[in-house]
Amino acid sequence: MSSKPLDYENLNKNVKECQYAVRGELYLRASELQKEGKKIIFTNVGNPHALGQKPLTFPRQVIALCQAPFLLDDPNVGLVFPADAIARAKHFLSMTSGGLGAYSDSRGIPGVRKEVAEFIERRDGYPSDPELIYLTDGASKGVMQILNAIIRGEGDGVLVPVPQYPLYSATISLLGGTLVPYYLEETANWGLDVNNLRQSVAQARYKGITVRAMAIINPGNPTGQCLSEANLKDVVKFCYQENLVLLGDEVYQQNIYQDERPFISARKVLMDMGPPINKELQLVSFHTVSKGYWGECGQRGGYFEMTNIPPKSVEEIYKVASIALSPNVPGQIFMGLMVNPPKPGDISYERYVRESKAVLESLRKRAHIMTDGFNSCRNVVCNFTEGAMYSFPQIRLPPKAIEAAKKAGKVPDVFYCLKLLEATGISTVPGSGFGQKEGVFHLRTTILPAEEDMPAIMASFKKFNDEFMEQYEDHKGYSRM
Repeated sequence: MSSKPLDYENLNKNVKECQYAVRGELYLRASELQKEGKKIIFTNVGNPHALGQKPLTFPRQVIALCQAPFLLDDPNVGLVFPADAIARAKHFLSMTSGGLGAYSDSRGIPGVRKEVAEFIERRDGYPSDPELIYLTDGASKGVMQILNAIIRGEGDGVLVPVPQYPLYSATISLLGGTLVPYYLEETANWGLDVNNLRQSVAQARYKGITVRAMAIINPGNPTGQCLSEANLKDVVKFCYQENLVLLGDEVYQQNIYQDERPFISARKVLMDMGPPINKELQLVSFHTVSKGYWGECGQRGGYFEMTNIPPKSVEEIYKVASIALSPNVPGQIFMGLMVNPPKPGDISYERYVRESKAVLESLRKRAHIMTDGFNSCRNVVCNFTEGAMYSFPQIRLPPKAIEAAKKAGKVPDVFYCLKLLEATGISTVPGSGFGQKEGVFHLRTTILPAEEDMPAIMASFKKFNDEFMEQYEDHKGYSRM
């Protein structure tokens, strides 16, 4: 019988070459073990509610009323829902063409885009145009849409930080482009060096690659660093000099766990720099409801904002967005609520502030517990998680462990993470899934397990790690970085 189009050997090679480590071998093995009855702690993906983070009350009240608008006609609705939630539900429903079950504009509900523009203006101090804001099914869909517009073929490259979130490598591969890595410096707290950027671009151009864009992830995933204003200025100047589109992945902007480097958007830095650069550099910025103290990953709400993108290009991006007809409408409502939450004086304000502060304060504590826990382990060194929701410790694997991994046909950090999973039920992602320097090994874990569970999880990790090192070391101790 002749081979068929969807037989494996006949699939699009870009699909087969695309890798996404966050849901890769470790995750699949963890799922198997869970089916067998083993307790698994899924720290492989930034999925706050799956690890016990409670949803904020106010947005869920509003969305419940939007999903079941007949409740608004019930004379007792005011006994169950606060007046401000009822008012906001009516406000959002009035913006739709038939409630949450109807398609919206392909760019998103105009009224919600206006709320996003007002949020950006409050945050950055500069006006934002709702016509240049597109609502998307999470930030990931927005990143994919823009990369699709940028990448014309394998000769086109995109500068991506390494270690990087695999959304970028997977999408670039899927679209047939070329990932151009620039390495973050672990010994400088995952800092970004413009000299490394220049070197990466020069090497890519030598190979015949046209570098067309640069992605920054701020705060960093998986590395957790926050870029300083000076660093961001350097990046903006570099992209301007090299004629690159700057892609600002800023989905963790609420997740800040130190006071020295607060979040500053790439857009604010660009606007502060004045002409000609603020009128010419092309920038696309991304945000989501999936992270921060919202953590509403399953709702799939996001947006991107375009700065200095020509009107004809915006029209083409709109055309491609139209193919999907509409981003999901409940996700758009969540975005409207995130960018325009209860204000002082509103009935729900105090509860909203109390709940959101509690989440962030707990995450800050967990960032410290996890960093300190990793740094207490043998042959493990970890920078503090300044922002986002991950730790990315370096695991200094002994030569015998590397040899055992090779014999097992595994990448060394995959070997280590599989052993960790089998022994403790902790499901992580090997550093090789994010990219790392040759001969250096890491793992990524979220800082999301419940605060009360964290000491036991870190004790379990320490016990496994120290026994692993004892098994594979010829002598005690490796020099720390």
